[in-house]
Amino acid sequence: MNENQPKFYDDDGTEINPDLIPKPALCVACKKDGISGKEEILCALTRADQQGEDEFRCDAYEAME
Repeated sequence: MNENQPKFYDDDGTEINPDLIPKPALCVACKKDGISGKEEILCALTRADQQGEDEFRCDAYEAME
């Protein structure tokens, strides 16, 4: 994990490495995929929050053109 990369923690206080959070197909098809900054943080938190769920939902999704 990069020193400049923000750190994420779950509800128990355990650090989460965003590089190890699986990226759903919806994320790969989103035009925001790979954008650094605030969008990257929002995406990582959304994926971390939904790990293990049957269906992935993202209200920030924007299809690639």
